[in-house]
Amino acid sequence: MTTTEEKTINALRILAADAIQKANSGHPGLPLGAAPMAYELFSKYLNFNYCNPQWPNRDRFVLSAGHGSALLYALNHLFGCGLSIDDIKNFRQYGSKTPGHPEYKHTPFVEATTGPLGAGMGMAVGMAMAQAHLAAIFNKPDFPVVDNYTYVLGGDGCMMEGISSEAFSIAGNLKLDKLIVLYDSNKITIEGSTDLTFTEDVEKRMQSFGFQTITVEDGNDIAAIGKAIEQAKADKNRPSFITVKTQIGYGCPAKQGKANAHGEPLGAENVAALRETLCWEYDEPFFVPQDVYDNCQKISKEKAKKEEEWNNLFDEYCKKYPAMKDLWDKYHSCIKEDSLLNDKDFWSCDDTPCATRTASGNILNKIKKHIPNLIGGSADLGPSNKTYLKDEGELSAQNYAGKNIHYGVREQAMAAIANGITLYGGLKTFAATFFVFSDYLKPMARLSSLMELPVTYVFTHDSIGVGEDGPTHQPVEQLAMLRSMPNFITYRPADATETAAGWYIALTSKTTPVGLILTRQNIAKCNAANKEGALKGGYIISKEHKSLPDAIVIATGSEVEPALKAKEELLKEGYDIRVVSMPSMEIFDAQSKEYKESVLPAAVRKRAAIEALSDFGWGKYVGLEGITITMNDFGASAPAKVLFEKYGFSVENIVKRIKEIL
Repeated sequence: MTTTEEKTINALRILAADAIQKANSGHPGLPLGAAPMAYELFSKYLNFNYCNPQWPNRDRFVLSAGHGSALLYALNHLFGCGLSIDDIKNFRQYGSKTPGHPEYKHTPFVEATTGPLGAGMGMAVGMAMAQAHLAAIFNKPDFPVVDNYTYVLGGDGCMMEGISSEAFSIAGNLKLDKLIVLYDSNKITIEGSTDLTFTEDVEKRMQSFGFQTITVEDGNDIAAIGKAIEQAKADKNRPSFITVKTQIGYGCPAKQGKANAHGEPLGAENVAALRETLCWEYDEPFFVPQDVYDNCQKISKEKAKKEEEWNNLFDEYCKKYPAMKDLWDKYHSCIKEDSLLNDKDFWSCDDTPCATRTASGNILNKIKKHIPNLIGGSADLGPSNKTYLKDEGELSAQNYAGKNIHYGVREQAMAAIANGITLYGGLKTFAATFFVFSDYLKPMARLSSLMELPVTYVFTHDSIGVGEDGPTHQPVEQLAMLRSMPNFITYRPADATETAAGWYIALTSKTTPVGLILTRQNIAKCNAANKEGALKGGYIISKEHKSLPDAIVIATGSEVEPALKAKEELLKEGYDIRVVSMPSMEIFDAQSKEYKESVLPAAVRKRAAIEALSDFGWGKYVGLEGITITMNDFGASAPAKVLFEKYGFSVENIVKRIKEIL
């Protein structure tokens, strides 16, 4: 190790410790222990251009152990990637560029929002899958225009979380050789030694997944770390897992190797002792000597040349393969909304009753001509979710060009991978499962929302309409859960027309994930359904005859049909009812005040909401004088028609309940 390299590594440690101490909050343990491996990676192996964080062929680095963010910010600052020393000083403060955990779009060169342990592992797998797929589509002999690595750094906690096993199982199966995992193995968690709960042989587990495993015994030996990375890159048949044995809180005598180094500031005396142990001669907080800056600037300038080389390669590629250049542009641009909005075939549907999952499957296969970069799959439920892209092949180790992803029974990893695919760029993706299993993937869907990633979630078997599988498979509270999430659109269509509207919203969304909530059971086409109203999230599907109705009935999904039939029965008894279809609360709420008043006039206080799910959230529409005909039970095992009758969704019961408020 040269003196300059040693000083740079220690500068990373000191900057992280000073930032955490000033904030009186943070996690110094990982930055102090993992600084050498991070420096070795950034200085010698990670290809990036600090002037252009969006260079398509850059290597991706994901800090899965997001609590160690102070290390990432210190790296960012020293290598000139957009953070000033004042940004480091404002660590964890309101409005700063250096939040407690890394946030995508918020801080330069942060490739993914991380913090929930293991999530970064799953997203890194998604990035590596995207790279393999795009390489198969675009690369030509002598023109490797998609040729980058994904590196992810995580610790013991990441490896304990089940999502990492789900994701790495997929990665090994797909032989993603450009995925390299750096495992910061310090054998400490918040509660103490990992021996309390975590004694398995991690390397053997990773070998069983199909990874090459490499071990570095001393986390301060950057030569050994570099050799391990080179060995990982040399394996063209497997992803690689590098165990780097470190000491948490390295350099702080009172805390090195101890659990209390993980998540609390070192304290002023310990920061001073850290400086002394590391032979850091500068007492001033946040001071970085010029030779350290010069070293990192020199490295950054050399790395910028990598993009210059790639740009030259890409220019020649475009000249030789103009059709591929056109395809590249299509992959890396947004869908033309008008082309989809005005496509009669996209919106066409016949009068045959069908499940909205079936309508969705038909639509999904219509949009391939509009979106050549569409890729996605299901958590082992493709035939049930109707999410198979016909004639597009399966993505596999033998065919990375395939567009159908078989995720296996791994819902949480599926959602994390979908995030990673979207983060990588150039692809539009969807992920599918039964709606009740949205519970498994919700933490990763939350990250979709937080990162403003327009991932499409296809949730089928949306209610007690699941039928005989019983309450374990009948979602009740899940729709309220997703509706409560900021920046997430739920869309529960009533027929094929509304299903097309849901897909249109999902495909054209730029910053918001969309969940399509679809039926298993067949439902009739609503002849009054129209795309204009459906695209507004809520609209009058059946108008009253008078100037104002006696009551308003609001329904979603399969419950729109009995609501319309109930209206006809009530009309026979002299009651004039308006029926509103509301496939998406979020989109309806975003409409103008005038539009919302035209659909739900404040003067009409007699209202009923009908939905075969929880009533949670309907109060804002029905008010104090309204009612809900909803689910307050987990369901039962029986045919769907029986269940809808037993739980009060028959036309007769709807008529009875509405008459009670009239």
